[in-house]
Amino acid sequence: MSTITIRNLDESVKQVLRERAAARGVSMEQEARDALREVAIPKTKLENGAWRLKASREEILALGRKLERPFDLKALTDHMWDEGLL
Repeated sequence: MSTITIRNLDESVKQVLRERAAARGVSMEQEARDALREVAIPKTKLENGAWRLKASREEILALGRKLERPFDLKALTDHMWDEGLL
């Protein structure tokens, strides 16, 4: 773990962190760590509304599976050109 010092933090930001921390029952320092983590690390939302940080094994394996029907890239790009998307 590393340490970071943040100088010249707006008082309003500090107050929001204090209120969020109190609402969650954690320290202001923990709230700041969690807030930074939320911004710095992309997340994926699951169907049940939960969040996770990494792709599942099944999702990775699905990338290599064959499609159920042929994929017509030319038709897709023609459609995109016709619609002005490219």
